Amino acid sequence: MLKQLEDVPGGLKSAKYPAEWASHIATILGFPSECSLPSTLYEAACSEIIELAGAISHFEPVRLYTRPADIPRAQSMLSSTGRGSYAIDIIPFATNHLWVRDTGPVYVQGIKSPSEKYRAAISFGFNEWGGNGGVGADGWPEFTAEQIQENHSFAKEVIQSEHDAGLVEINAGICLEGGALVSDGDGTLIVSESSIISEGRNAGMAKGEIEDQLRQLLGVDKIIWFPGFHNLDITDVHADAEIQFVRPGVVVVSKPHASAQEKWHDVYRQTTKVLSSEIDAKGRQFEVHVIDEPDPKLILSPGNGYHEGDPATNYVNFYYVNGGLILPMFGDENADGAALRTMQHLHPDRVVRQFYVNALPLTGGVIHCATQPVL
Repeated sequence: MLKQLEDVPGGLKSAKYPAEWASHIATILGFPSECSLPSTLYEAACSEIIELAGAISHFEPVRLYTRPADIPRAQSMLSSTGRGSYAIDIIPFATNHLWVRDTGPVYVQGIKSPSEKYRAAISFGFNEWGGNGGVGADGWPEFTAEQIQENHSFAKEVIQSEHDAGLVEINAGICLEGGALVSDGDGTLIVSESSIISEGRNAGMAKGEIEDQLRQLLGVDKIIWFPGFHNLDITDVHADAEIQFVRPGVVVVSKPHASAQEKWHDVYRQTTKVLSSEIDAKGRQFEVHVIDEPDPKLILSPGNGYHEGDPATNYVNFYYVNGGLILPMFGDENADGAALRTMQHLHPDRVVRQFYVNALPLTGGVIHCATQPVL
């Protein structure tokens, strides 16, 4: 029977948002519905999600949430790919977006006392990135009210579907997406102001109020903000597209290609400036490794369904799996190779596998955006 937070005797004394490299029970993926993507990119995005499921299943189980009507398509695609060592379970579910990092639950470790621990998961009340998505523009479909509600309730429904007596459901008092959160699991959280301090998400809430909520929900001691920009992309600049921890005190930062919009270079300057002047929750100065983004012209080849706007071509949007790491590869031989060497150097104890993406960057994200670990 699922517990609500208020049903736990004494409540949660503390909760902790684990590091990305913490051990996973499984990985959540979302099979996209036809209403969620432009028709020119839909089949390719479906194929990449299925191939990503196969790549992750070499390391851990995969839960592929899929609309009942789309299950035959997902099963057919899955049957034509090589499977890994672990199961890929197709779970019938009312879901649309493939971006489960943002729509799905954020799992934390709940602690009631030194001898009592709970699995817990947070629903942050996804609302189409503050109202930026699902509005029908530039060839993108427009969601119905019912589909918007399905997206909004996805995290809550996933939590309730687990039927795990130890899982505590936490309904957050703030609205944000999982991609907005970059944590070292050791008390430090990095976020952008533009993606959280937002009238579309948290109207009327002051920065201090939001910080109090984040500390309580995620068990962090220090929150480091960089400004970001509203409306630069659909997410208002999620932190997971700019920076990622590889261990406490050590980060990788994405440097835009020379041809990217100037504001993305401004974001890079913002993040590096903040990291050079801050220390983490434990007093460590940051060791920063810069990873250059690939040439976007190799993503924007004629006939691949490109729409206006910069594609999501950053390597820091990688995903940790049990014993390994799945790293994006975009088709720029020099940049792909340099990113691989950097990540192998930083992870000598992990298997680093590159995974080619093209449709996902054109639809707004990379690997981290499309995955959610179950802890």
